[in-house]
Amino acid sequence: MVIANIISYVLTLLGAVNWGLYGIFNFNLVSWIFQGPRTAGSVITYVLIALAAIWLIISPIISGRGLRLRVDEERM
Repeated sequence: MVIANIISYVLTLLGAVNWGLYGIFNFNLVSWIFQGPRTAGSVITYVLIALAAIWLIISPIISGRGLRLRVDEERM
């Protein structure tokens, strides 16, 4: 599960960087890498990024830890 989380974080960061570049400079990094916004490589990348984000949302629930919004002082 740790490997899935690391891969999900990397893919989600890639998606965030892509959105940032698109919002600031109107430059789509994924589309540029695969020479088009609707090529097979671009679509697969977008789907993988979406699945990674969904995984990061549901993985704490699956592991039984839930979503924590603050740090427990006892663990520090």
